[in-house]
Amino acid sequence: MDLDTLSARLSTLEQAGLDAIRAASSPEALEAVQVAYLGRRGELKTVLGGIGALPAPDRPQVGAIGNAVREALEAALEIRRRELQTAALDARLARETVDVTLPGRPFRSGSLHPLIETNREIARIFGQFGFVVYEGPEVESDARNFQALNIPPDHPARDLWDTLYVDVPGYLLRTHTSPGQIHVMQQTAPPIRALLPGRCFRYEAVDASHGFEFFQVEGLMVDEGTTMADLRGLLDAFAQAMFGRGRPTRFRPGYYPFTEPSVAFDVQCVVCNGVGCPSCKRTGWMTILGAGMVHPVVLRNGGLDPERYQGFAFGLGTDRIAILRYGIDDIRMFLENDLRFLEQFS
Repeated sequence: MDLDTLSARLSTLEQAGLDAIRAASSPEALEAVQVAYLGRRGELKTVLGGIGALPAPDRPQVGAIGNAVREALEAALEIRRRELQTAALDARLARETVDVTLPGRPFRSGSLHPLIETNREIARIFGQFGFVVYEGPEVESDARNFQALNIPPDHPARDLWDTLYVDVPGYLLRTHTSPGQIHVMQQTAPPIRALLPGRCFRYEAVDASHGFEFFQVEGLMVDEGTTMADLRGLLDAFAQAMFGRGRPTRFRPGYYPFTEPSVAFDVQCVVCNGVGCPSCKRTGWMTILGAGMVHPVVLRNGGLDPERYQGFAFGLGTDRIAILRYGIDDIRMFLENDLRFLEQFS
């Protein structure tokens, strides 16, 4: 192979490379052209491999031509690369152009869950009477959940709570928010006005009015000279604030091991206004909470002297209050996360 033949091949290669570069329509195609012509096994490397067959005086001249071809192809590659980048950017800007004269898209705002809304309303009402919100643990000891509340291991009242125990001996998922009374009395000196909202757990069959997971709010007031009349006045005020001014209420005898005397607190049915309907089982009344004067044993277990202090406690179901407040007939809807249901409270 002589000098003229190699020079002609290099000239042809340069023109073919420039044509291929101009024809590349994407960064990937341009990369393929670069590899084909300037790669380690590319066309230019192959042609320059014939330099060794030339006479020694001709080799520098062919090498200079080869370097010029490489520089021309590299320059063309860089120019084409910038052109492709500019074209890609222009296409992206055209796709993403925003017409600022168009009206804005409506912003969909969320809302609080109805149980959270109900808890906040309960806390707001009792907060007007000086009650402060506390939080207790969901995993509780048997000692606080039962024994400190006057429910020893062999007490028949334990049958009232279908308890879920955990793997740690002596601990369980709290069956009610009442053990919060012990926490507050052991940590706070009277006068005490505490409100303890929280989630509770019981092993129960799930239906329209029962769930194994539900929410309660425990109230506790301890002071010198606290009476049942104070409890009645407080609950009357709460019922009227929650369900409307003038709503009739009543006390009925009840039983709880941690209060004595114990009562059930009823309000006139908010569905039928006392006439009688399926919601109130034709009685005209709905029970919204249980309450009573704190048992002396519970006061003593909380570190307080029952000869000096008296108190009352009440426990209401957030789910029950929300059902009455919003007219819902199935408690399971609160925890199903159905947006069609939840969006009605936005």
